[in-house]
Amino acid sequence: MKLPVGRFAPSPTGDLHFGSLVAAVASFLHAKSRGGRWLVRVENIDPPREVAGSADRILMGLQRFGLRSDEPVLFQESRRTKHRKLVNHLVDRGQAYWCGCSRKALPPSGVYPGTCRDGLPRGKKARAVRLRVSDDPVVFQDRIQGEVRETLSETTGDFVIWRADDLPAYQLAVVADDAFQGVTEVVRGFDLVGSTCRQVHVANCLGFDVPDYAHHPVVVTPERQKLSKQLGSDPIVNAPRARTLEAALRFLGQPCPPDLELDEMWEWARANWDLQKVPRTGQAEATYPQPGRG
Repeated sequence: MKLPVGRFAPSPTGDLHFGSLVAAVASFLHAKSRGGRWLVRVENIDPPREVAGSADRILMGLQRFGLRSDEPVLFQESRRTKHRKLVNHLVDRGQAYWCGCSRKALPPSGVYPGTCRDGLPRGKKARAVRLRVSDDPVVFQDRIQGEVRETLSETTGDFVIWRADDLPAYQLAVVADDAFQGVTEVVRGFDLVGSTCRQVHVANCLGFDVPDYAHHPVVVTPERQKLSKQLGSDPIVNAPRARTLEAALRFLGQPCPPDLELDEMWEWARANWDLQKVPRTGQAEATYPQPGRG
């Protein structure tokens, strides 16, 4: 039986916060508790959004909590040439096409109307590449949330896989790199479940194996705002390690015995991890030690 390969793939847009730690812990434990491997990939394909030094601080934060990749960290930007080759392959096969429409040209619904589907209209220049979708629903079985079904022609229309600024789109790059790294399972926050049907469609078009998906609840503030690196949510670089990990496990439905040290907590968590105990909700508040306060 093939051993599982999980991954944590942060973007370098700010420092590691508690919500990021929850995602890292969930993906780590689900793979490692079953004898698998866990990888870290820095998704640095969007230079305008990157924060200087963020990638190094994220990696140091993970290591501080005992989260270490089983392979050298992959920086997604290094794969850009491969991403472009995959896009060209899809265009050559007629599964994708060049589009001359700007984002402002989309209707209020945000669903692309197919303006360039049969060729660039007169006066339009090629800007981005869109992947064709069909009227058939995309369906996957989320290991936490249950069945997810989406008809992309109704919700997004043909979507961008190569951007107008000559960069790979997230939906293409993440699928390409999961396949390249042999990822068999993707455990991440519920805020990304809306992207998953598009990623399943990309994988199917490229003939890649589709990993198992599991979307855990997202950590929100009392005002129901998602913790975010871009919003400067409290970084956890100085948070007490054992108590913060304990809070992350509790949030994921895995309450461990009290007063364990960090190494003892990891040992317990690997032996007792149960994905079925993760709450089936999209978001939830969490109580956790604030950085520098304990």
